[in-house]
Amino acid sequence: MNARTLYEALLDADRPHRDVVDAWLRPSATADYRARLRTAAVHRTRWWGTEDGRGLLEELYALGRVADLLLLEPQLPPYLALFTALGMAPCTAADTAFDPFRHEIAEVEQAEDPDAPIELLDVRTPGLMLGELLFTRARVRVRAGAAHAERGVADRSVLYWTHRRAHRPTRDLSQGWGGNSQWRTDFRLDYRTPHGDLLNVAEDRPIDGRPDLHPDDPANLGPEERRLTPAERRELLRHRCLLRTPAAARPGGFPAWAEDLWVYEWRLPAAEEPSAGA
Repeated sequence: MNARTLYEALLDADRPHRDVVDAWLRPSATADYRARLRTAAVHRTRWWGTEDGRGLLEELYALGRVADLLLLEPQLPPYLALFTALGMAPCTAADTAFDPFRHEIAEVEQAEDPDAPIELLDVRTPGLMLGELLFTRARVRVRAGAAHAERGVADRSVLYWTHRRAHRPTRDLSQGWGGNSQWRTDFRLDYRTPHGDLLNVAEDRPIDGRPDLHPDDPANLGPEERRLTPAERRELLRHRCLLRTPAAARPGGFPAWAEDLWVYEWRLPAAEEPSAGA
């Protein structure tokens, strides 16, 4: 049994999702399976560089698609039952400031002052952590000035590294592949460590001999990605979406070129990260 099996069972289910989850958990949530997931809980082991690590990246990706599916309606009881049984801890952080590491913007209330910073209003669905590893972000409603988060962009533009969301387009590397090949997609690894946040760290291994990429290095960017400012590229990596209409866009709407950017190899180490909420 694996997470792909569960995902396909949920898609085909003619019974409550909780029953499907419970039926999968009984044979699957073994001590060995939970221990395998815990391998990914700490960044310093750099576990993804091993042969077994490749399979774990793909299993985490499949679990992420299960989470996406359960949160479409949402199905919070089976979502929490499943992932807490697998050793993950819910995190809402409803009493803290907005934190793009833990919070995904689901709705923007536009503040009258365009310079008003992003303010957390409420949490729609909880996020999940596996040790230091971010598994899912909490989906939240925020208030912000248009200079920081634009209604209709921060909550409706393409969400990258994501397979499914209600009410917005998504992009991940599984899309466009066949029924089997799509499941060889890697899970994005973001870690909150004692030394700071690490974003998309699995991409610090070269792919096909190419060098690591950085969102501030124009030499490593395609023509569409170069249209974004360095700040916009960093925000896209941090938030997984654009927060405002790009500065390079022509007047009259959100540009089509910003809806299919190649961002999947970008990463930022802790030393180069802006502070939370920036």
